[in-house]
Formats: sequence, C-alpha cells, structure tokens
Amino acid sequence: FPLALYAVKVRAEAMQKASEAVPSGMLSVIGRREANYKFACLEARRHCESLGIENPVCEISNYLFPDSRVIAGHLQALEFLQENARKYYFIRTKMLPVSGAFHTRLMQSAVEPLTEVLKSIEIQKPLVCVYSNVDGKKYMHSKHIQQLLAKQVVSPVRWEQTMHSVYERKRGTEFPYTYEVGPGKQLGAVLKKCNIKAWKQYNHVDALEDEETADT
Repeated sequence: FPLALYAVKVRAEAMQKASEAVPSGMLSVIGRREANYKFACLEARRHCESLGIENPVCEISNYLFPDSRVIAGHLQALEFLQENARKYYFIRTKMLPVSGAFHTRLMQSAVEPLTEVLKSIEIQKPLVCVYSNVDGKKYMHSKHIQQLLAKQVVSPVRWEQTMHSVYERKRGTEFPYTYEVGPGKQLGAVLKKCNIKAWKQYNHVDALEDEETADT
C-alpha cells in the first residue's frame, strides 16, 4: 500500500510539472445529439495554428456519458470553443478548476516517471474484476495493468464505455446492486445517463454521515 501511494505521488508531481509547461486546461461540454466534438476540436486546433501555436492540442479527454464530454488542450483552443459553442451545438460549456490538460498528449512527459516507478512495484492480478478506463475492458494480467496505468496518463478516460462493459447483461438477467460510497452522487447520475435499468439498483452511501451517526 505505501508503494502504491508513492506511485500516486510520482504520477501527480509529474503531471503537475507537465501542466506548468504549457498554458492549458479542461472544458466540460454538454452537447446536442448533432454535436461533432472531434470536428470542433479540429477547428480549435486550426485556430491555434493561426495564432502561431505549434502542434496545438485540443482533444476529448473524458467520455462521461451520452452527449457529455470533457475537452482538453491549449487554453486558446478551449476559449475558441466557448466563444463558438452555438456553432458546434454545445448546450453548456464550463472550464474545470484544474491546472492542465490531463489525459492528453500534453502529459507525455509524465509517462516515463510513472512507468519507472511501476517497474519497482510488484503488481498482482486482481482477485475481482477491475476495469481500465483506457479501453473500458477488464485487466488481464499484471503486465497489462502496468502498461495501461502509464498509458492512461495520455489517453482519454472512457467512463461511458466502461459503464457499458461493467453492466453488459443478457436480456432478462437482473442487474447487480451498485453502491456509490462517499460524498456526492455524481457517479450515480452518470450511471443513470448510461444505463437507467442498472441505475434502478443504485444506492448512495455517505461514509461521513454513517460515521456521524455512529458517534451519536
């Protein structure tokens, strides 16, 4: 466990250093059905090129649920998307309070430090199914985990696709009970958007509330 926390520390520091290298950020977007996020990103990159920015970055960094994406990259690209939101059928855009364009190639310099620290940690195959949000599939073996944890730094988080994999069931099969533990119900809200049948078996557990009840 201490080694795992050390790996988290190395990853966080490397990503923070990468974020400080280029003015960048992340933009939460809710779009209409006809929204074309990749085309919008392409035009935002072209806008950056017109400003003299070399190799501009503007790409989807999070697939949250249908019609919701997080787009990350150079700040000028994100500002362009906000200014032209109506053109791209974006209903709502909001800058996230983060320091960089996480899960994009602007984080490339953070991959090597994480890769090196993961080599020093013995990783075992999970006893239960664990899904990677890099591809929305189950981890197969320890080497697979090591590779995908490093790749995740520069890859979009495919949460929507992961939800579909986790809750894939044959017709007529009951869905499992799902518990969200901790403050807030954001994951439950996302599950409802991705699979309303699975959401009907969803429960929220506020750990802080339970502790307060136990104390009294």
